Amino acid sequence: MGLLSLAIWTPIVFGIVLLALGRDEQAPAVRWLALIGSVISFLVTLPLYTRFEIGSAAMQFVENLPWIARFNVNYHLGVDGISLWFVLLTAFINVVVVIASWESITRRVNQYMGAFMILSGLMIGVFAALDGLLFFVFFEATLIPMYLIIGIWGGPNKIYAAFKFFLYTLLGSLLMLVALVFLYVKSGGSFDLAVWQQLKLGATVQTWLFFAFLAAFAVKVPMWPVHTWLPDVHVEAPTGGSAVLAAIMLKLGAYGFLRFSLPIAPDAAHEWAWLMVALSLIAVIYVGLVAMVQQDMKKLVAYSSVAHMGFVTLGFFIFNPLGVSGGIVQMIAHGFVSAAMFLCIGVLYDRVHSREIASYGGVVNTMPKFAAFALLFAMANCGLPGTAGFVGEWMVILGAVQFNFWIGLAAASALIFGAAYTLWMFKRVYLGPVVNDEVRGLSDINAREFLMLTLLAAAVLYMGIYPKPFTDVMDASVLQLLKHVAVSKLN
Repeated sequence: MGLLSLAIWTPIVFGIVLLALGRDEQAPAVRWLALIGSVISFLVTLPLYTRFEIGSAAMQFVENLPWIARFNVNYHLGVDGISLWFVLLTAFINVVVVIASWESITRRVNQYMGAFMILSGLMIGVFAALDGLLFFVFFEATLIPMYLIIGIWGGPNKIYAAFKFFLYTLLGSLLMLVALVFLYVKSGGSFDLAVWQQLKLGATVQTWLFFAFLAAFAVKVPMWPVHTWLPDVHVEAPTGGSAVLAAIMLKLGAYGFLRFSLPIAPDAAHEWAWLMVALSLIAVIYVGLVAMVQQDMKKLVAYSSVAHMGFVTLGFFIFNPLGVSGGIVQMIAHGFVSAAMFLCIGVLYDRVHSREIASYGGVVNTMPKFAAFALLFAMANCGLPGTAGFVGEWMVILGAVQFNFWIGLAAASALIFGAAYTLWMFKRVYLGPVVNDEVRGLSDINAREFLMLTLLAAAVLYMGIYPKPFTDVMDASVLQLLKHVAVSKLN
């Protein structure tokens, strides 16, 4: 078993063991087992970075075994500079979510923790799969544990939100499945992504494939106008579910563009880049304005996620190294920052049981340590220099200016909206005098919550101050991808 198989199957095995443990009387043991399992699952991903050959665009840690031999389907895994960080990010966020859910989940604890462990392994499988059908299986399988997490431990409208999440993402993926079967036939019976990327496809075929992939990946990102499921799901999901959904699951769609849309249909990607840029700018600007009028903290951060992911898709479709690398960096940074924002809302919700901004005010007076963390994450959400939120957005804006000055200007102006809705929320919730008795009686964060927020704060600051390790890993793979797309366009 290679390192990638360990990274995928270690959390899944721990998750199955947790599911077998049974009743809530065993909750203390379940929590500790989940924490141990998540830490071990994170530790087994670290050698992927320490042994990664920086400067190489080739797939590394490759595993290739027959799976369904009759149809030439292989258990084919590998990572390059584009996918490596998402494997580590997924495992890291899983540790944080287990810590965050320690006290807030009191029923069916083993099922809750088990679902997150299995979900973590499946998402790593998406980032590591080099076989088209294997990718699809992992991509769709992630829906099941998240559907259960929302539907069992969610809020009052959890069933509606769970169905909406499942149907939106499943319907989009059906067109992707048709595209995968077409490519299988076209390639002479191969599901190998490398083989598909070398196919010489006509313009019409590429356009159909591009939109089939767009149907699946745009919903997952989610891009405007298929983003409407996200706020509903975030509002109803438990805190841990919101953190994983924003930090990792949205990235599955954006990652799909880099693995399928750009390399397999490069001419169509160039031809329809104007549409992708337009949709991205609408997400960045319009959805940012929508976020400004939200009264529910979770809804505000959910719309904020749509706006930030707009920078990602914008970066991918301006076809220069700064833009694509900036989009990937923004995905990683958003993973840290959005998880932190949702977990901060969870800290308040656990105490006051309200997500409404109007229910708070003057929290800094009763929870000064927590308010300091919340301020850091709010600044990162605004894109303050020195935090992770700045690096990716700045790279995308620079790349956009190289591509077209006016597109770069439009993207840069959207940072004002991000600062406006984030600071407005922070001011209303944390600053000023204490306005009600519930806030007056709040207690500051405990050691567990302090540890959880410290882990994320360290990641946000490290990436903001010294992003070089992140960009060094991806540079060669990004250049190779852009070279492939450019050569195909010339041909």
